[in-house]
Amino acid sequence: MRLLVVSTAKNTDAILEHLKREPDVEVALHIGHVTADIKASALTRMNTREGGRGHLMRDARYTGAARALIESPQVAREMEMFADHLHRRAPMNSYKAHPLRSMQDYTDYFHILADAMAERLRSERIDHCLFFNVPHLGYDTVCYLVARTMGIPCTIVSQSLFPNRFWSMHEIAHMGGAALGEGAEPWPIEKGSKPDLFYMAGIKQEREEGGRITAKGALQLATFLVTQGRWRALNPAYVARLVRHMNRVYGRLPKWRDPFARFFHEDALAYFDHLAGYEDNPVDLSGDYVYFPLQLQPEMTTSSLGGAYRDQALAIEHLSAILPEGARILVKENPKQGSYMRGPLFWHRLRRIPNVEVLPSWADTHALTGGARFVAAITGTVGWEAVRQGVPALVFGKAWYRKLPGVVEWRDDLRWDDVAGLEWDHAALERATGALVGRMHEGVVDRHYERLVEGFDAEASYPATAKVLAGLLRGERAVTFDRD
Repeated sequence: MRLLVVSTAKNTDAILEHLKREPDVEVALHIGHVTADIKASALTRMNTREGGRGHLMRDARYTGAARALIESPQVAREMEMFADHLHRRAPMNSYKAHPLRSMQDYTDYFHILADAMAERLRSERIDHCLFFNVPHLGYDTVCYLVARTMGIPCTIVSQSLFPNRFWSMHEIAHMGGAALGEGAEPWPIEKGSKPDLFYMAGIKQEREEGGRITAKGALQLATFLVTQGRWRALNPAYVARLVRHMNRVYGRLPKWRDPFARFFHEDALAYFDHLAGYEDNPVDLSGDYVYFPLQLQPEMTTSSLGGAYRDQALAIEHLSAILPEGARILVKENPKQGSYMRGPLFWHRLRRIPNVEVLPSWADTHALTGGARFVAAITGTVGWEAVRQGVPALVFGKAWYRKLPGVVEWRDDLRWDDVAGLEWDHAALERATGALVGRMHEGVVDRHYERLVEGFDAEASYPATAKVLAGLLRGERAVTFDRD
């Protein structure tokens, strides 16, 4: 088979080198980092940096190769998804930004990139695509969309929270879709236990005194002034005003929350200033309420798996329609969130919903889950945490756990009691989880999850994972998720 592979990390590149040794696998095109055929970041940043085989756009002319996608009934929805994915590189979200400004710019680039990508798939005679994560970065989104409309099979793999286990699917919409029948070995789950969410390390669930500008925050401010501040960086009054504003924000947020450790922009400053206004809000866990923790954006879990509900305010608006009299929706912002998709109008939408209360950053998410009639999320792990406690979960997107007992998928005719009144046996959850784990594959395809594997041995893991991938590509192994 002639394979196109999207691999942008050193560990997946190492796995790919072992995959190339399979006699019937030829990697015809690799989109990834500096050593790849096509440099992925050049497509999202829209610069001219070349990979080993040049730039996708070099000498490219319109060919019509993507007409199947452009003329498909769902193209407007998929173009909107592409714009959402690529918006993470907009100037207000990234120092190394692309030059797109208007919706027409995004539309034009979608057409150009789709045509160039489809022509390359055709000229390279690609007959299978392999993605080492669910497409969500713009260039991989278009690659997936054109491959699907051209009838080229796709295999998508993504890491799970279960140590040394990853899952697979042929379509993004299949994430979480699997028949979890009887007969599998139960996966032991201590009721009320919490999964190991290592990526949330350092996040506290208690009130704490305010902080001060950190060295990281100061560095990000300097980076902003150099890259985007232009002549304003030479204005001492302007810089002093930014520093005073930053200090005020740091002092109103708990000191574990470093709002500008990774990025600074004036929009981000306004967002955190607004967010700090919720820090003195009361946390009332009495009565009937739904706990809705907002998910981090931009992330694959919302951008690709959320569908229309990547707009989290839309999910909360729809949820509010099924609440009985007196019930509330308690909303908590993600403790790692920046200003992306959190402009003033987002918060205005939430304020317009009478039964919504926005919580302070220090509110205890575990106590909120335990006292809720149910939790709601797009795809977030809060749902997985909830069912482990015996609390129902409502999901709006393609959550990996959506077919487990205790989980309800959103539908337009849903009623309050369909979720709040849900009961299930904990042993049934363990059996279903065991069936799901049984459908996963051994290996690590995301380097960040290597820490979950005790004594992780890359020299043994990488070739073994490549063998699993080869089996998936040949159809010798069944994918984890195979249905909507």
